[in-house]
Amino acid sequence: MLIDSHCHLDFPQLAADETGVLARARAAGVAGMLTIGTRLDQFERVRAIAERHENVWCSVGVHPHEAKEEGQRTPERLIEAALHPKVVGIGETGLDFYYEHSPRAEQAESFRAHIAASRQTGLPLIVHTRDADRETGDMLEEEYAKGAFPGLIHCFSSGPDVARRALALGMSISISGIVTFKAADSLRTIVRDIPLDRLLVETDAPYLAPIPKRGKTNEPAFVAHTAAKVAELKGISVAELEAATTGNFFRLFAKARNASAQAVQTERPACG
Repeated sequence: MLIDSHCHLDFPQLAADETGVLARARAAGVAGMLTIGTRLDQFERVRAIAERHENVWCSVGVHPHEAKEEGQRTPERLIEAALHPKVVGIGETGLDFYYEHSPRAEQAESFRAHIAASRQTGLPLIVHTRDADRETGDMLEEEYAKGAFPGLIHCFSSGPDVARRALALGMSISISGIVTFKAADSLRTIVRDIPLDRLLVETDAPYLAPIPKRGKTNEPAFVAHTAAKVAELKGISVAELEAATTGNFFRLFAKARNASAQAVQTERPACG
């Protein structure tokens, strides 16, 4: 089975066919999904999707694009939202200096607040970084020196230095459909070198549909194509890649693993 470790089931392209999206994911061997919070004013919608489905979990966070409007100066609101049993991660958060929809200083302030929330809750930090390799690495290292926190770089498309610095902090790296793109040779080189026990796979749906689904709305079912490419790059079978990345997901997002175990325990019939 596979886990789509990062998707946006609340975005209109997927929310319009929620039942169909989840059914197609199951048919493709996707056993679980993490739907990601990007705005606090829309968090209830994200959480409601996770509440409706046993195999869907969610995160709470403010995307760096939204830092100007909703950036957090302190971790309290994130920590409070994280008390919900379906909330298993903090983010996505980070730095995006490509679009710069929000000022860099406000992105950084919000990023630090999310790190504090991750540190205090023990939930993994979900990091978005684009055109901010040095700044992201510096901030992660500075904050880690204040106290450890778990996390991952999602939709990895940065250079090898970001991978090296993240791995040195004990973080994981999640690979999206970008790894299948024709122009992604440098990324494929990095993926070959990432330890298997630190890898996750994702769609970032509804964006970045992998080959052979380019041009279509991405959805969790398509993570199977990304997994197949990563398995090829690592020189292992798809089954081995599925087992490794699923195990990695539940080790990192331990709250999701515990919630799933409790659900199974609840559904198990009592002994006669």
